[in-house]
Amino acid sequence: MKTMTRIAVGSLIVAGFAFGAQAAEHKLKAALSTGAEVPPVTGAGKGMAELTLNDATKEVSWKVTFEGLSGPAIAGHIHGPADATANGGVVASLSASPPGTPLASPIEGKATLTDAQVADVLAGKTYINLHTMQNKGGEIRGQIGK
Repeated sequence: MKTMTRIAVGSLIVAGFAFGAQAAEHKLKAALSTGAEVPPVTGAGKGMAELTLNDATKEVSWKVTFEGLSGPAIAGHIHGPADATANGGVVASLSASPPGTPLASPIEGKATLTDAQVADVLAGKTYINLHTMQNKGGEIRGQIGK
């Protein structure tokens, strides 16, 4: 009987570890503003990004809305790794449009990330920014978080 109990308890422990390691969908967001750019820019632009990250498939999907930019949004990206006071490289383009093609609000899409990029997103080390002709380095930006 003790052996059966040990097997049952062991099975429950293993099942618990397996359940805890299952994939999860993470709902994330970013509030975009001119003041969050590094360095900050002036203007009335603002926006909001809603993202879903599936850590099993490594797929991230997004919906980005924006308004008040100095001109058309000509590019949008997820960047990282970087904290809110630094700039990082492009992780994913928000649109498959050719460079310079204006982006309309809302921007919706998805991309597949690497393991390291998934970890950066979940650690708050990525951000979204939108670029305009007047602010080619980025006009509005927001750090991705929960």
